[in-house]
Amino acid sequence: MTLGFRIALAFGAAAALAGCETNERADVDRALGSLNVVDESNMNDIMLTVADPEEAVAYFQRAAAEQPDRIDLKRGLAHSLIRANRATEATLVWEQVVNSGQATDQDRVDYADALIRNGDWDEAEAVLDVVPPTFETYERYRLEAMIADANQEWSRADSFYETAAGLTTTPAGVLNNWGFSKLTRGDFEGAERLFTEAITYNPDLFTSKNNLVLARASQGNYTLPLVPMTQVERAELLHTAALAAIRRGDVDIGRGLLSEAIDTHPQHFDAAVRALRTLDGQSPA
Repeated sequence: MTLGFRIALAFGAAAALAGCETNERADVDRALGSLNVVDESNMNDIMLTVADPEEAVAYFQRAAAEQPDRIDLKRGLAHSLIRANRATEATLVWEQVVNSGQATDQDRVDYADALIRNGDWDEAEAVLDVVPPTFETYERYRLEAMIADANQEWSRADSFYETAAGLTTTPAGVLNNWGFSKLTRGDFEGAERLFTEAITYNPDLFTSKNNLVLARASQGNYTLPLVPMTQVERAELLHTAALAAIRRGDVDIGRGLLSEAIDTHPQHFDAAVRALRTLDGQSPA
């Protein structure tokens, strides 16, 4: 083997080793890059679900400022602001998302939700009008129902509520809203039926229990419904029934229900005591 050939072979081997090292480093970099994406995705999910809302807001604000072209980070910020009950700020971020040229129909629905939370009903309706009717989701129809309700378009509201309830496995909330709509219209029997159905889906939903008592009391029925309730809830529901009875002019029944609420509550029931003292002409101090 000539000296020149050995030198060429040595250089070739060195180049090959260098190439292998470069390829290995590139492979490692790609693997770490993929790992970082996975880690970031997991972190984003955590921030959007179980993290403290304000902590999530700070995280996405920082991330979105560092990478302003990332629309997913702005979405995360908007969702986090909603979780933190900062709807006014959320609407501004959703507006940026919707006007970014990368918006989806879901983004528009989420923007409409933020607008409703902020009291901008007309703007929310205008945003939903842009969403095509083929985009059929629970969130979309829930918002459509609420807007129709606000406009007192009762038949449309009923249709949207019914559709929304059929598009989710957890319809207790929308059934409660539908029931409250019926209650405000004076359809007490319809409201009672919907509140009862809501409780079958979520026995812990106290709002529906309280609304159910109101619906029954509006029909002159002050007995508590046969639904699951704690001792504290029973006392509070008796208090609700008592106030409804008094408003309807059934003062003696209301007085009796207040006394029962006070006796039922495991602790001092200040609201019921005050109401009973006021009813009996005593100082509510």
